[in-house]
Amino acid sequence: MKYHQIDRQLFIKNREKFIAKMQAHSLAVFNSNDIYPVSADSTLAFAQHRDIFYLSGVNQEESILILFPDAPKPEHRELLFLKETNEHIAVWEGAKLNKTQAFETSGIKTVYWLQDFEKVFFELMTQTQAVYINTNEHYRANVVTETREARFISWCQQKYPAHTYLRSQPILQRLRSVKEPQELALIQKACDITKKAFKRILKFTKPGVTEYEIEAEFAHEFLRNRADGFAYTPIIASGYNACVLHYIENNQVCKSGEVILLDVGAAYGLYSSDMTRCVPVSGKFSTRQAEVYNAVLRVKKAAAKMLIPGTLWAEYQAKVGKIMEQELIGLGLLTQESIKNEDPNWPAYKKYFMHGTSHHMGLDTHDYGILTEPMQAGMVFTVEPGIYIPEENLGIRIEDDYVIQEHGEPFNLMANIPIEIDEIEALMHA
Repeated sequence: MKYHQIDRQLFIKNREKFIAKMQAHSLAVFNSNDIYPVSADSTLAFAQHRDIFYLSGVNQEESILILFPDAPKPEHRELLFLKETNEHIAVWEGAKLNKTQAFETSGIKTVYWLQDFEKVFFELMTQTQAVYINTNEHYRANVVTETREARFISWCQQKYPAHTYLRSQPILQRLRSVKEPQELALIQKACDITKKAFKRILKFTKPGVTEYEIEAEFAHEFLRNRADGFAYTPIIASGYNACVLHYIENNQVCKSGEVILLDVGAAYGLYSSDMTRCVPVSGKFSTRQAEVYNAVLRVKKAAAKMLIPGTLWAEYQAKVGKIMEQELIGLGLLTQESIKNEDPNWPAYKKYFMHGTSHHMGLDTHDYGILTEPMQAGMVFTVEPGIYIPEENLGIRIEDDYVIQEHGEPFNLMANIPIEIDEIEALMHA
């Protein structure tokens, strides 16, 4: 890992919160992700399952966490199972966590090697009535690959069919959506690294550079500041490419007169940032580009003020849509007549602003959270309105990350990242 070790008190507190929601006489199991094969002996880089990391801080493959608060043996109330390290592994892969390091990372005292899992698990299962299993229930999930977690669930239910099986996700969806102060500090660190990289590319960008060169500048600054890397696949979209919402080819030359949409964020300690900015290739926005940019910026500022406790996402999105309608009329893109005749299920503004305004953010860029439940203090949301005009080869999206407060307006974690037109143009000409 590149990030500094995270204080284990965060993971201890996270486990305490999860355990407080468990039924009596039950245990919960959480697995690491697989290392996924590419072909031959090639694999993708390991990416830890965020749930086991949230509860333990362990960032290592083939790890298993068990929480069993009513275990007859006190030492079995929290258990980690880890791949045993040895000299051969240390030479070829790098040393894995030993038991002392696992405790320092997680605060869990009882650590077994993975080869002991089935024997110890059998003992635990004779002492419990119910098992919490961890399935992916995120509202955006579309899982087609069998995961390590899925294989464990299948094995467990076949071997122990008489037990009651419960779901961890309803607990985790609520716990993970409200951040601890230490989590907010990690997200802020990711945002601060993203700021450094954005200011770097403002000096770098000019006609003739390629989208992938800009991506490389972001990567350089991220890594030299100990980031994990990109929090998600970066979007470096110049000209018409900005009208493709998930454009990731990043292989075109940036031309004079175009605007580049940059949807890029660093991750630090597995916590994400999520930023979008738009910059003029030539260093100055045209009059029309500035009109559209400022319209989007006004919508973003108005939307952010609505992120307060009690707000419902669907109602919030509808209100943002009404604000966007007026901006689109002002830009000559919509008329009162088109709004009057719109399909209620697909409002007229959706022609130019077709995605949602906000999503939860944290360990996952599209983090856990239940959109049908009211917003709470401590939740982190993006605010990212956009206007996309393919016929003008122009797409503008502006995005910051906000923490909902108990009282008043939300706190902008990206408040120090240049966003106003005069700031951006001044830095590009500095």
